[in-house]
Amino acid sequence: MQLTQEHLELQRTTKRIIEDHINPYIDEWEKAEIYPAHEVMKLLGDAGLLGIGKPVEYGGLGLDFSYEMLFAEALGNIRGNGVSTSIGVQTTMCTPALAQHGSKELKEEFLAPTIAGNLVGCIGVSENSAGSDVAQIKTTARRDGDDYVINGSKMWITNGVQGDWICLLCNTSDDTAIHRNKSLIIVPLKSKGVSVSRKLDKLGLVSSDTAELFFDDVRVPVRNRIGEEGKGFVYQMEQFQEERLFAVARGIRVLEMCVEDTIEYTEQRKVFGTSILSNQTVYHKLASIAAEIEALRSLLYRATDLHMAGEDVTKLASMGKYILGRLAITVPTECLQYWGGQGVMNENYISRAYRDMRVTSIGGGANEVMLEVIAKHMNIHPGKKKRA
Repeated sequence: MQLTQEHLELQRTTKRIIEDHINPYIDEWEKAEIYPAHEVMKLLGDAGLLGIGKPVEYGGLGLDFSYEMLFAEALGNIRGNGVSTSIGVQTTMCTPALAQHGSKELKEEFLAPTIAGNLVGCIGVSENSAGSDVAQIKTTARRDGDDYVINGSKMWITNGVQGDWICLLCNTSDDTAIHRNKSLIIVPLKSKGVSVSRKLDKLGLVSSDTAELFFDDVRVPVRNRIGEEGKGFVYQMEQFQEERLFAVARGIRVLEMCVEDTIEYTEQRKVFGTSILSNQTVYHKLASIAAEIEALRSLLYRATDLHMAGEDVTKLASMGKYILGRLAITVPTECLQYWGGQGVMNENYISRAYRDMRVTSIGGGANEVMLEVIAKHMNIHPGKKKRA
């Protein structure tokens, strides 16, 4: 992936907004355990950053996927993953299927104002009994004339408290083929029968509002369905690939900041008359971490090129997500160790990164699930026949 002046300018614009309008308030939002989503989304929408790869006719910039990845990487500069996660849901998780498969009317009603930052979106897939195993969801949407009647619940929904609409994965038929009985349906969250059961209390990402939602005989018009009935599982798998690449891009920068902050601190901190950084075990460890981060960036850029060429990047996206999930556990832990007692103080970014990054190996497909996907694509999974 070759970076142009346009790529770099987009990153500079994103970083400038983060430095001026987001990072100065992160500590305040973390304490409040919520951030002003509509205000921040409008700021980004006015700058044209919420629809980078979306069609121009709906307010997007119509740029290729590489620009979205450079934007995601720049979002890693936000010193609180709760905010960047919320933005990623808006740009890369709840809107790709709508942009690609939604009707013109649906795009005008939901996609355009979401790109503009006037609406905040959510993605509704996970349930208490179905996280990484998406096929096991229980939420139903029963056809009744020109409406769907939706019943069920969704768990761990980012933007679930402040959101205006949700891209909801539901079972729309009794077909026992669990990959062909699902549809994606847009549900306005002010619809009668939608309720926020609770705002979830989390280990990390505390500045994002994450909710458990209930749907009790919620009626929405059939026209709110994205694409064909029964294709929801396929559409969601497509969305997952972009979500996982977003996670890798954003995560790369977060890990780099862990290293940069640790270098700065260990260079200043003296123990037994010399800086912590001057110990070979410390600078070797930080150098090895930097090498792994750069290797992951190369994988991301290759996957981005292939994705833009129309190739299936499921294996590469899963590999990237797995490697990031592993580094998200080890890098903040290893860096925090060199901070000594300061590492467990909430006033230091390293402790927040330690908490925020822990979910990376779980959300959007757990590490173990990523290995299952990779093994299947390698034709070494016992549940998949090898090619002749």
